[in-house]
Amino acid sequence: MENNTSENSNLTIEQRALNLLETYQGANNYILKLKHQKETNKRFFPTRSQCDYITNYYEVTPKVAKRWVDLDPYFAKKIADEKLLLKIPEQVWVEKLLVEKEKSYHVWGKILEGETIHEFWLPKGALIKTHTIKNVEIDYEKYSHRPPLSHQKEAIEKLAGSKRFILADDMGLGKTTATIIAALETGAKKILIVCPASLKINWQREIENYTDRSVYISEGKNFSIEHDFVIVNYDILKNFYDLKDKNNSLITKGEFDLIILDEAHYVSNGTAARTKLVNSFTKKCERVWLLTGTPMTNRPMNYFNLLSIIESPTAQNWMAYAIRYCQGYQFTAGTRKIWNVTGASNLEELRDRTSRQVLRRLKTDVLDLPEKIITPVYLRLKSKLYEGLMGEYYDWYSKNPDESTSLTVQFSKLMKVRQVIAEEKIKDTIELAENILEQDKKVIIFTNFTETLNRIADYFGKQAVRLDGSTSKPQRQYSVDQFQENEKIKVFVGNVKAAGVGITLTAAEAVIINDLSFVPGDLAQAEDRAYRYGQKNSVSVYYPIFDNSIEGIIYDMVNQKKQNINTEARSCKGPLSGWAQKGINREILN
Repeated sequence: MENNTSENSNLTIEQRALNLLETYQGANNYILKLKHQKETNKRFFPTRSQCDYITNYYEVTPKVAKRWVDLDPYFAKKIADEKLLLKIPEQVWVEKLLVEKEKSYHVWGKILEGETIHEFWLPKGALIKTHTIKNVEIDYEKYSHRPPLSHQKEAIEKLAGSKRFILADDMGLGKTTATIIAALETGAKKILIVCPASLKINWQREIENYTDRSVYISEGKNFSIEHDFVIVNYDILKNFYDLKDKNNSLITKGEFDLIILDEAHYVSNGTAARTKLVNSFTKKCERVWLLTGTPMTNRPMNYFNLLSIIESPTAQNWMAYAIRYCQGYQFTAGTRKIWNVTGASNLEELRDRTSRQVLRRLKTDVLDLPEKIITPVYLRLKSKLYEGLMGEYYDWYSKNPDESTSLTVQFSKLMKVRQVIAEEKIKDTIELAENILEQDKKVIIFTNFTETLNRIADYFGKQAVRLDGSTSKPQRQYSVDQFQENEKIKVFVGNVKAAGVGITLTAAEAVIINDLSFVPGDLAQAEDRAYRYGQKNSVSVYYPIFDNSIEGIIYDMVNQKKQNINTEARSCKGPLSGWAQKGINREILN
């Protein structure tokens, strides 16, 4: 053996490459091409780069070669149409690859129909990695003390039967419960849950409802890999995972069998630091589940990274996705080339192509919930401060035509205006809340501004609890419990961002949105703190609006966004049923 090794080491790299070609039996089409050239041309001699390629990839075995692979239904239909097959194929035999790298290949596929063999090239996006585990049977009697509902059982079975999956059910349908049961059914020994900080205690409580396995909540720079369930919030991930030293990071050392990303839209921005962290360490785990009630916040591009995490074939090429589903186009700004991906297109096709790995249901699809009634309460604004600030805004707008085209800049300029409106409305909001309290009903009040929140909470005193970004996690849960269980606590005052997601406030029958957010998803989340599973009464949502102010314009704009989204949500069922399918332009989605 030592002599053979010595002899081989004395050969030139060219000769070693030629020797390897003679024995090659793999599926790399490029090496097969070089082998064919050698066999048919006695004068063939590989270049140095070809020699390097042969020696580097000779022993690399492509994961999708020489096996049957599931086809993307979209491409399968195209093949059937083009080849005039009698039925749409579900699988293709991958004979060989153009290159061996999984992120960059085309395949030479074969389909046998009767006695005819059809052969053709397929792009990588046509192939679906095997993320489905068949024959998942669950004994729900184990969970009879807190039995899941029928729609939750479907979610449980989808998750437990999948390695990578997105559960995108509407808010309030019990995604957390379904996910915990599914996780237990997989037999996973170590589970990492990544969620917003405000939801960590809620996750712990839900887990303890179904199992006595150990749960650890990570805080600050403290992290444990010795527990069955580890819960960590997005904001501190950087403390436990280093992109420059991945192998020595605590999350990597944990060797988790399952990673759950709750409120997964937190990592929809592919350029954000926390998204890059999540994208990196989820690749190392076989099972990754994403939970979100809003798979797309404002536009389809927000959905791309989520699909990428679950390794959907639809998200293997950013540019192709942008053009096909986001009306993407490139334009030049100075010396820079910039992509505009704010549009939406072919969303029905996108829904179909992702249906194997995504489950989305609306409340109206699966639950007989009481009706939610939304009522604007129009008011008149009388404020010299508002008039002065709006005068300054219009003056800036007229003098800065280039800068004023940016909605981001406009919104920042309007921040003081919005705050004045919020404060001017306090008296009317309190009066509306008192009318509700007189009917012996609890009420939730949302605002975007701390000063407004403080004044409203102070007014109601001991009969109110409050929750904003500064509220500690134990106090946060205590406030929720008090509002839900204590008859003396009648009012919940919360910040839209901090209290508008992840908590259940079904003790209330009324919600007041004191001041508006520009994002319809934020308002929908706030509305649905009361309108969700467990609610036994109708829910009234009130929007006090100064119709003689810019707020009237904002309300109409936001309401138009909601109507476009909700209309299409009711008209189609599937993973993207909460999305607008057509008739949405970039002005509305911006």
